[in-house]
Amino acid sequence: MPPAGALARLMRSLRCLPGVGPKSAQRMTFHLLQRDRAGARQLAESLLHALDAIGHCAQCRTLTEGELCPLCASPRRERSLLCVVETPAEAQAIEQATAFRGLFFVLNGRLSPLDGIGPAELRLDLLERRLQSGEIAEIILATNTTVEGEATAHYIHEMAQRHGITATRLAYGMPLGGELEYVDSATLSHAFNGRKVF
Repeated sequence: MPPAGALARLMRSLRCLPGVGPKSAQRMTFHLLQRDRAGARQLAESLLHALDAIGHCAQCRTLTEGELCPLCASPRRERSLLCVVETPAEAQAIEQATAFRGLFFVLNGRLSPLDGIGPAELRLDLLERRLQSGEIAEIILATNTTVEGEATAHYIHEMAQRHGITATRLAYGMPLGGELEYVDSATLSHAFNGRKVF
């Protein structure tokens, strides 16, 4: 007999998480209800608190509890460098993996006219204001290499050009330790065409 009522609702709710299908949701549901009710209650309370307390930074649009995120509020950041990413997770990945000391602008998506996502939905008006301020000297385009990500990078590059701001793009290509015969053709082509002096 398939689950019904609150049990089925919890299983359906857990499926909203990325990578969680019916079987994973079922395992999580039974684990929380059979073995870790205290953990389930803490998870529910943490989710509710996060939904009430976390919003978007007024300057960079990442997730934060205050009006400004800690990076935007820090006087130690290099304000002339602005890195544009699609998600808060990507900003965090760059922050943790590199020595980047500039600021971020988080799009929270990418241009996708077929899905109804245009410049207004990405709040590119806020980015335009930052570019107009005269504070930004270089904008680093760190969008993904999908068709939508490339279109978004191109759109922002044109915005930067209108304001006389240097726009750079993350280098993409050969993975460290990779062998040519195993690299997909699109990556190899991009790396080959983007080669530089050794």
